[in-house]
Amino acid sequence: LKNWQTEVLNSFAFNYNNGFVEGLNNQTKVIKRNAFGFRRYDRFRLRVLLHHQFKSKGINVG
Repeated sequence: LKNWQTEVLNSFAFNYNNGFVEGLNNQTKVIKRNAFGFRRYDRFRLRVLLHHQFKSKGINVG
């Protein structure tokens, strides 16, 4: 805990977290699982980009 003291204290001082990015990573992994393996990486990439493009970006900072 001493090694991370500054980071832990900053987590209380600032209202930021990585929940939004973790959610994107989780959705991407779900697409990957449901795909049963894409044969072409470019199609997988397009599927992920299309999925995230049409989501509303309700980011509220501050």
